[in-house]
Amino acid sequence: MTFNIKKTAIPSHPGIYLMKDSNGKIIYIGKAKNLKNRVRSYFVKNQNYKTQKLVEKISDVEFVLTDNESEAFLLESNMIKQYRPVYNIELKDQQRYTYLRLTNEKYPRLLVARRTRAGKFLGDGKIFGPFTQGSSKLLTIGSLRKAFQIRICKRLPKKACLEYHLGNCEAPCQFKEAQERYEKHVSNLESVLKGRDPQLFVKKLESEMIDASERLQFERAREIRDTLQRLGSLGTRQKMENVRDSDEEYFGTRTMEQSVLVMTFRKTNGVIRDSNKFSFDLVGDNSFSNFLHQYYTTNQIPPHIIVNEIPENARLLEQLFSKKSNHQVKIISPASGKRKEMIDLILRNIDVIQSKGSDPALIEIKERLRLHEIPNTIECFDISNHGTDYAVGSMSRFVNGRPDKSGYRKFRIKTIAGRDDFAMINEIVKRRYLRLDSEKAQLPDLVLIDGGKGQLSAALSALQSLGLKTPCASLAKENEEIYIPSQKEPIIISKTSQALKILQFARDEAHRFGVAYNRALRKIKHE
Repeated sequence: MTFNIKKTAIPSHPGIYLMKDSNGKIIYIGKAKNLKNRVRSYFVKNQNYKTQKLVEKISDVEFVLTDNESEAFLLESNMIKQYRPVYNIELKDQQRYTYLRLTNEKYPRLLVARRTRAGKFLGDGKIFGPFTQGSSKLLTIGSLRKAFQIRICKRLPKKACLEYHLGNCEAPCQFKEAQERYEKHVSNLESVLKGRDPQLFVKKLESEMIDASERLQFERAREIRDTLQRLGSLGTRQKMENVRDSDEEYFGTRTMEQSVLVMTFRKTNGVIRDSNKFSFDLVGDNSFSNFLHQYYTTNQIPPHIIVNEIPENARLLEQLFSKKSNHQVKIISPASGKRKEMIDLILRNIDVIQSKGSDPALIEIKERLRLHEIPNTIECFDISNHGTDYAVGSMSRFVNGRPDKSGYRKFRIKTIAGRDDFAMINEIVKRRYLRLDSEKAQLPDLVLIDGGKGQLSAALSALQSLGLKTPCASLAKENEEIYIPSQKEPIIISKTSQALKILQFARDEAHRFGVAYNRALRKIKHE
């Protein structure tokens, strides 16, 4: 059942809209200042390819009204987290982030901070983070507990436990001296968690150890030595230092056809501490503005957000981020200076990624399809068959995951009588690579066929007849199953995967190109 926009009453208010498929599943959630204008805009011509694919699957749209655009922003974000629609921006890399919590007990404990699906932290105490896996050994919670003598017991025991005898805790449950020192241990731990240079703390401990040794307090000196050894793996030297003592995050973006690649650098106390890459499809309302809002629902918000292009709704985002973080937030696009140099560095990194074809999605295709090389060049074949008079073949060509429309090809079926799609696939594949081989032109890294096992066999037969060993696979439309020659069972890739989306895009482009050629032939015939 196709959604009928003309028969639907749409309110002209701020709010969110929930687009559903024929099974009632939410496939996209968007927000709008005027719901009527925004939703109707989906059903006009000249939408980009990926938004067209979304519109084709819409069977129903529900609306939730809000008082203003700000409330719509917040509601949209929470609903996306709850339903995780396939066409919305989903930041998978956020799963790599960890937050830590110091409880507000008399003798605080250090725990991993747990969150609800909507991003709200559970439990009391102080939250620190986000931290990323592998960004620093400093973030090993066990090492931190031992280094700063933080207790791990859920309930304070009446006497010293095994952790005390192992030297991991001073037992504030039993000893008054340990109780007096515990507050200082927690204060030192907080300093490190807040991003202050751990080397300052190390130097202070070294000074105390020397002083204790000179005073013949050998037991105290030994305790400090043990702490320093525990901290040995934590004291990493920082790179890319800057004199500016501020917390800020940098975002560089590049638009590639119908997708956006984002790279981030996070700077804390003037030091670059982390970098990440994200990508999302330009479907519906998906934009850099939406990306930022989703990103900062689960990441710490710095006072300064530095971007190469100011996003839409920038002032509204500043208000929302300032309110959430309890400090003023500014979104800045620098024209010169150190910040501009950092943005330029990020953009150069993105350009290197693109030029080398090291798109993670292409790497995933290589791994999942058991290819020897990254498929930087993919050629996809399809048949558009409207009777023997209008049987045509088509080929799309993708380079580095993006359409190379100058490389598209169309074929009028010449040797096949009747409706034999397998034989037609064989013909057009053979014609394509017979010509290409004779011209000594570069063959693609992957030949992709629209269809199942039969179409794949027909294409392989054509390649083998030419003595070519070019990798070949087929993509069956019904369940998006991928067939390769080396195994009987199909390969299933997650429908949210960028790898599958590239293959689908190539397949759908070949189909679109072939249908357009077929229509053109029929139009000429009837004129």
